[in-house]
Amino acid sequence: MRLFVALELPDDLKGRLAALAGGMPGVRWVRPENYHLTLRFIGEVPGHTAEDLDLALANIRAKPFALTLSGLGIFEKAGRVQSLHVVAERSPGLQHLQAKIETALQRAGLPPERKRFAPHVTLARMDGAPMAKLVSFLQTHNLFRSEPVMVERFVLFSSRLGKEQAVYTPEVEYALAA
Repeated sequence: MRLFVALELPDDLKGRLAALAGGMPGVRWVRPENYHLTLRFIGEVPGHTAEDLDLALANIRAKPFALTLSGLGIFEKAGRVQSLHVVAERSPGLQHLQAKIETALQRAGLPPERKRFAPHVTLARMDGAPMAKLVSFLQTHNLFRSEPVMVERFVLFSSRLGKEQAVYTPEVEYALAA
């Protein structure tokens, strides 16, 4: 199984994010049903490991918190823009939950995450979008800001790579409690 832990977004927020998409060649836009905020990518694991990870995640205790998306960003690799995203504002609640998940998964046997946590929601993957169009898009939409949404759960997703885009399936939901 290919797994990751993420926050689902409410449909109205997905709609606002979807309204940003379009008007740029050389881009593969993420479908709105695939919008999420990854807390920890796990990758391919055998079934018995998935069960251990589920147990570890089920024992996490954290309080609900407000999540706000604000501004746009890009990720680059070797000088090439890889993806376009909306930035999630850092908050003590988000940082606390992500740290608890990381600790629980390491205790369950996963190696530590090497990348620094950069909370975001991917909007598009780049396939050679003209830089001038990308810069214009960023300038036009950089003031995007969502209303705060209450995060009351996190989800273990499975991911199946498809022809066009991956298909994400919620496997287990974990409630946050005050």
